[in-house]
Amino acid sequence: MAQHETMSKVDTAWLRMERPTNLMMITGVVVLDHAIDVTQLKRAVEARFLAFRRFSQRAVELAGQWFWETDDSFDINWHVRRAALPQPSGKPELQEYVSNLASSPLDTSKPLWQFHLIENYDGGGALVIRIHHCYADGIALVQVMLSLMDSTAAGRHDKPHPKSRLKQAGGTIFERLLAPARHSVEHAAEFVESALGMAFDWMRHPAGAAESLLDTARTGTREATEIGKELIHALTLSDDPPTRFKGRLGVFKRVAWCDPLPLAEVKAAGKALGATVNDVLMACAAGAMRAYMLDRGDEVDGLKIRATVPVNLRPLEHARELGNHFGLVFLDLPVGEPNPVARVHAVRASMNELKHSKQALVSYGLLSALGVGPAMLQRPALEMLSRKATTVATNVPGPSAPLYLCGGQVREMMFWVPQTGSIAMGISILSYADSVYFGLISDSKLVPDPEQIIQRFGAELEKLLLIALMQEGDEPITAESAEHMLAGMAASKAAARPKSAVKPKSAAKPKAAAKPKAAAKPKAAAKPKAAAKPKAAAKPKAAAKPKSAAMPKAPKKART
Repeated sequence: MAQHETMSKVDTAWLRMERPTNLMMITGVVVLDHAIDVTQLKRAVEARFLAFRRFSQRAVELAGQWFWETDDSFDINWHVRRAALPQPSGKPELQEYVSNLASSPLDTSKPLWQFHLIENYDGGGALVIRIHHCYADGIALVQVMLSLMDSTAAGRHDKPHPKSRLKQAGGTIFERLLAPARHSVEHAAEFVESALGMAFDWMRHPAGAAESLLDTARTGTREATEIGKELIHALTLSDDPPTRFKGRLGVFKRVAWCDPLPLAEVKAAGKALGATVNDVLMACAAGAMRAYMLDRGDEVDGLKIRATVPVNLRPLEHARELGNHFGLVFLDLPVGEPNPVARVHAVRASMNELKHSKQALVSYGLLSALGVGPAMLQRPALEMLSRKATTVATNVPGPSAPLYLCGGQVREMMFWVPQTGSIAMGISILSYADSVYFGLISDSKLVPDPEQIIQRFGAELEKLLLIALMQEGDEPITAESAEHMLAGMAASKAAARPKSAVKPKSAAKPKAAAKPKAAAKPKAAAKPKAAAKPKAAAKPKAAAKPKSAAMPKAPKKART
C-alpha cells in the first residue's frame, strides 16, 4: 500500500494555483561547456536529487485534502530525457525550446518534475529543468540543483554529497534584509488563518472586513496589531495601473535571458550611489521596462508599477529544506522616472520601507489560510491580490566559483518562477561565477518579445556606471547631479554630430544634385517628340477652319 504524507497548507495553496494560463512550474536552464552523457546524468540524479525523498512522491487528493504519495511505478527514464535543438542550435533555438516547455504542464500522475538534456547547444550542451512549485520555492530549488554539482570536473557525481554540505546556508539577497524569526512566521500564519472566518465578508466588503480585522488585532499583542495593520494594507491596496503588461492572458509563455553582466560593475555602481546590489538591479529592470514602453509610444510619465518579491522565511540553517517557506512583499518600480539615479533612490526607499514591515509574514499567512480554505474562495482571493502587481521579481545569489555537472563546466545558469493569478510577467536575477544573469518570462499575447526588454538591462547598468565614473570627489551622487551629467553628455553628443557629419553632408548634396543634371536621360526621352503624332493631332489646328469661318470679312476691312 502506498505511503501518504500530509501536504503543508502553503504547498497545497501553490498546487491549487495551477491554471492553463499560468502553470506553477519553476523552469531553469544550465548551459555546459560540453555535452554530457545522459546515463551519467541519471546516476547523478539518483544519487543526489532523489536523496530528497519528496522527488519520488506525487501529489494526490483524498477526500478533499492533498497528500504526498510514494510513486511505486517511478521510472527515472520518464523524468530524465534527451533532446536535440534544430539547427543552428543556438540561443534563439534554445529560448524557443524552453518557451515550449514552460508552456506545457507536467504529468500529474507522476512526480511533478523533469530534466531535459540537450546535447547540441552552441558547441556544448544544456540542461532544462522543470519542477512544480508545490515541491519547494525557488530559493530551496536553486540550492537543491546546486547539490547536483561539484567544485571540480573530477567530482564523483554518482556519489551523494556529505550531509554537512547539504546543511550549508543559502538564502537570498532579500533574506538578509527582511528575514524574521521562525516563531514570528508561525504566529503570523495562525493570526491570518484566524481571520479566514471573515474571508467571505472580505471578498464582498473589503473595507468593512478590514475594520473587523483591526478590532481583532487591537485586542492582541503589539505584533498582532502590526500584522493586522499589514493585512488591512494588503487587502485594501489599490490595483496596479493598466499597462501593456496587464491584460487577458493566453496559454503560451516566452522566455529570454541576457548575456552575463559583471557583478563587480553592479557592486561598483551600488557603492557610488549608496545603494545595495539589489537596488541597482531592480532599478535597471524598471529602466528597461520604461525604455521598452517608450519605444512603443506608451505614456509613462509618473508611472509606478509593483513587483511581488519573494522573501525567504527559513532560518539560514534550513536553506535546503523543501517546501514553500516564503512570503511576498510589494516593491514599487518607478517606471515613470526618467532619471536613472532617481530610479535607484526610489527603489532603495521602497526597500527600506519594506524592511520595517510585516508584509512577508502576512502574505505567508494568507497563503497558509488559502491552502486550508475552500477552493471557491482561493480563486477570487488570488485574483484580487494579483491585480495589485504587474510582475514577479526574484533575485537569488549563486556561487561565486565555477561549478561542474557530470564533468562539464557550467557556463551559465538561469531560472524563471511562475506568475500567479493574472500576472503576466516574471523577472529573474541570478548571480553565478562573478556574473549576473537577467531572465524574463512573459505571456506571449501581451509581451511577445521579452528579449527586447532583456537587451536593455545592460544599457541601464552602463548609464549608472558612466555617471559613477564622471562623479568628481567623494560627494554623493544625487539625482540632480546626475541630471546635469546626463544633460552635459547629451549636449556634447549634439555638438559632436555636425562636425563629424559636415563632410558627408556637403559632399552628399553636390552628388545628389549632379544626378538631376546627368538626368539628361529624360531628354533622351525626347522620343516622345518623335511621338509627333500628338502634333499630328494638329488636326485640331487644321480645325483653324473654324477661325477662317470666324468672320473672314473682318480681315478684309482691316486692309481697307
